[in-house]
Amino acid sequence: MYIKKRYIKNLQFSLIAILIIANFILIKNIINSNNIINPNDINVSFIDVGQGDSILIQVNNKVMLIDSGPKSEKERLVKYLDTLNLQTIDYVIATHPHEDHIGNMAYIINKYKVEKFYAPKASSNTSAFENMVESLSRKNLKINILKAGVSSINLGNNTKVEVLAPNLTNYENLNNYSSIIKVTYGKISFLFTGDAESDLEEEVINNSYNLKSDILKVGHHGSSTSTSKEFLNKIDPSIAIISVGEDNTYGHPTKETLSTLSDIKVYRTDINGTIVISSNGESIDTSFK
Repeated sequence: MYIKKRYIKNLQFSLIAILIIANFILIKNIINSNNIINPNDINVSFIDVGQGDSILIQVNNKVMLIDSGPKSEKERLVKYLDTLNLQTIDYVIATHPHEDHIGNMAYIINKYKVEKFYAPKASSNTSAFENMVESLSRKNLKINILKAGVSSINLGNNTKVEVLAPNLTNYENLNNYSSIIKVTYGKISFLFTGDAESDLEEEVINNSYNLKSDILKVGHHGSSTSTSKEFLNKIDPSIAIISVGEDNTYGHPTKETLSTLSDIKVYRTDINGTIVISSNGESIDTSFK
C-alpha cells in the first residue's frame, strides 16, 4: 500500500515537472515566433542602442549589420540579437571609427561567424577601434575598404545594394568618412547615412546619385550639422528614423532637424525603442520591440 502511494506521488511530481517544461517550451516558442522572418520580406531593425547606431538587415536568408552601437549599451544589443538566434552575419559594416558606432564590434566579430567585414579607410587611436582590429586579426578577417562604387555586397534576389559614399580618402571630420548606403528591395528603398555631415551630403548630391528612398536613417542622430533641406528633398522619404539616446547631452535630435523633418513620419529609438521595418517590396510595415 505504501509503495503504491509513493508511486502515485512520484507520478504526480513527474507530471507536474513535464507540464512545467512543456509550458516553458511553449512560451519560448511563442517568443521566438515573434522573430520569424518571412522569406519574402526584407526586415530592417534599427536597434535601440542609446546614443549610437546599430542596424540589422535580414533578407533572402542573408544578414547584414551596420554598426554596433557604444560599448555602454552592449547589453541592449546582445539582448536583441540573441532573440534572433543568429549564427552567421554575412556582412558587417563599420560606417566610421567613432565609439558610438563600433563600440561592440569586437564582441560581434568574436561571437558570430562573420563572412565579410567592411569599413572606410579611416582609423582611430581609441580602444574600441584597436579591439575591433585585434578581433579581426584573430579571426583572419581582412577589412574590405568601403567607398563609393563598391559592388561586392550581395543580399540576394530582388535586392540591390549601392555604396554612395565616402568618395575621398581624406576628410578633416571623421563623420564624413561615413558610409552612405542605399538598399533597394523590390520597389522599396532604404538610405543609411551613418554620421554623414552636410559636407558629405553635398558631395553625394553633386555626384548625381539617385537618392530617392522611402526610408531614411537620419544622419548623426539628428544633429543640426546633418540632414540639409537640399539632401532631404533629394531623398523625399516617407519615413525617417532617428537613432538617439534618451536625454542625451548633445541635444539630439535638434529642433532644427525636427523642423526640417516636420512633413515626414519620424520614429525615434529613444521614444519607440527598437524599430523594425518590414517590406515585401511593395508595402511597408512598422513594428516596435
